[in-house]
Formats: sequence, structure tokens, C-alpha cells
Amino acid sequence: MNTLISIAREVVTKDAEGFATKTDQVLISAFAYREGRHGSQKWVNRAAFSEATDLFRVRIIPTLNVTTAHVILCGDDRFEITSVEDVKGRGMYLEVLAKKVTPDG
Repeated sequence: MNTLISIAREVVTKDAEGFATKTDQVLISAFAYREGRHGSQKWVNRAAFSEATDLFRVRIIPTLNVTTAHVILCGDDRFEITSVEDVKGRGMYLEVLAKKVTPDG
């Protein structure tokens, strides 16, 4: 738990002239464990099912239900959440697989 992340949702607002603007509304900031995609056996097994580039493990926040509709902000990087899982079903940690969003798509 050494990386500061923010879990946010996209909010679309319209101005007086009807132009839509997307902004991020940060729901919570927390420390998380971050693991990039590499050639370990775990990632080999995940590769067949996911396009995820990073894995985040974060303590469960009782007041927040993290879903794939949220995004993760980590430093200058932005990640779309592809899956969320309660680690071993104990209600202590969430394992979030996320895909890094790049400007070129």
C-alpha cells in the first residue's frame, strides 16, 4: 500500500450554451498496492480474459461501492476499471484490474 490513488467518476455538465464538459469527481483518495502487467504466472492466466494493464489492491471503503463505471487516477495516469473483486470474499481488500487510458486511444 504505497501508491496514492483516487477513485473518481466522470460527471458530464452542460453550460448555458449547451456544450457538454466531462470532469472527474474524486470520490475518495487512498493508498493502494499497484502492480504493472508483466510475465508472471498470475498475469499469464489473466491475459486470456482481460485487457488490463495494471492491478490495484486497496482496502474496502464501507461507504463506497467501486464499480466499472469508476476510474482510477494515479499520478498523471488515468485507468478505466475493467473488473472489481473482493479478495477471498473476506470484505477487507478489493482487487481492481484496470486499463491505462492513453491520449491516442
